[in-house]
Amino acid sequence: MTPSPLIGIVGSAGTYGRWLRGFFERRMGLQVIGHDPGDAGGQTPEALLERADVLLFATPIRSTAALVDEYVRLSAGREAGRLWLDITSIKQGAVEAMLRSRAEVVGLHPMTAPPKAPTLKGRVLVVCEARVDRWRPWLQGLLEALEGECVHAGAERHDRMMALVQAMVHASHLAQAGVLGEYAERVGGLASIMPFRSASFELDAAIAARILSLNPAIYEEIQFGNRHSAEVLDSLLAQLSELRDLVRQGDDAARARFRERFLHSREAFGEQALAEGNHAYERLGYLLADLVARQFTSVHLPQDRPGSLRELLHVFESHRVSLESIHSSRTPAGEVHFRIGFVRGTDPAALAAAVAQIDATGIGRVLESG
Repeated sequence: MTPSPLIGIVGSAGTYGRWLRGFFERRMGLQVIGHDPGDAGGQTPEALLERADVLLFATPIRSTAALVDEYVRLSAGREAGRLWLDITSIKQGAVEAMLRSRAEVVGLHPMTAPPKAPTLKGRVLVVCEARVDRWRPWLQGLLEALEGECVHAGAERHDRMMALVQAMVHASHLAQAGVLGEYAERVGGLASIMPFRSASFELDAAIAARILSLNPAIYEEIQFGNRHSAEVLDSLLAQLSELRDLVRQGDDAARARFRERFLHSREAFGEQALAEGNHAYERLGYLLADLVARQFTSVHLPQDRPGSLRELLHVFESHRVSLESIHSSRTPAGEVHFRIGFVRGTDPAALAAAVAQIDATGIGRVLESG
């Protein structure tokens, strides 16, 4: 094991391949080579097998196991003493294929699309250690650099959990999207529904929109590529069918059965999970309310240094503009920006003067103001 290994990425032109290249180069200071049909400057598979100390498969779920098998064949034992990784959403097939090599093997699953942030901070990273010995210290350093919330599991347990965490959840929201599509002509589409939204509906609609805006092949494979998905979807369908039948029945007995099922699910969750989940929902509800405030300013602070935010807030104070909320997030380009909401009745002239001063002095760059 070398302390500064050469990283080889199979799938280097994909969205995660590109993010990982940037992470390894900028965050860990490592050299990266890659292979991908879409990477004009990429290396051949032979070059990766000859040169890379760590080989990482960032490839479509459906083709990963076959690709790994091809690399095992081409490597012909040269991989001994090296480390092979993958980052697919389904683990059993990929990990089993990598174990057919002589390399040390770890499956990784970041529970997020490639983030706009430089690390996985705040996101879960599932780690499936299948065969690790000499590379363990370096692996630990990699996990620390990624800054994700690491959860360790075997490949089969991972896939069983993903049937619940991904397949069931995605199926539920795809079904909701299908229903909304069916009703679109009658009600005037989603734009006509949103004025009537609850926080629950807005969150569900946002999740459905997120799913529908990304690569459908990923969601297809999460359903079709996980051998445990069908069993979970059977259970989901049975629950919905029972609820539909009770609603159609409509009498007191049906209502009593509904309450019984409701209380049973409450008990299954447990008091702590209910309390934590309810608190998380309330926080999201308040956040959604803050994000539709009519008077707001979004600002990027170009100088990431102590005191920058204090200087920004002092500008509003000097113009006697009172803040109601402040939230940080990232722009599509990955820049951190602060969305600041103001109390109702804020003087528009005072707010405009504060915004102008922020831009003019260079304290921040105003992205949007309303």
